[in-house]
Amino acid sequence: MPIYLQILLLLVAIIIFYFLLLLIAGWGIRKYCFQIISELEEQKAFRSGSAINLPDTRGNFFKMGLGNYRPKALNVLIVDKIVVKTSNGKYYLDKDKLADIKAKTRS
Repeated sequence: MPIYLQILLLLVAIIIFYFLLLLIAGWGIRKYCFQIISELEEQKAFRSGSAINLPDTRGNFFKMGLGNYRPKALNVLIVDKIVVKTSNGKYYLDKDKLADIKAKTRS
């Protein structure tokens, strides 16, 4: 097999591997997003007065590996304004924004 074909196949394999890693990470973040939303719904944290502390919200600098997606998932929910962080560091769910997003995904 010619060397240029081997190099091309190696580059294609690296690109496929990279996208598979992104897909797996996306699934992990999605799983934790649903978990955080269900925790907030169970605790009925729908306004700032009923906001709750969420465990493991900070990323650990010394933890290596691929398993800690919870802080990233919480950050995604905050950026999308589904979860709101109060001034005292507690979190609550914006029910209206969540209903809007659910309606958009159904249609």
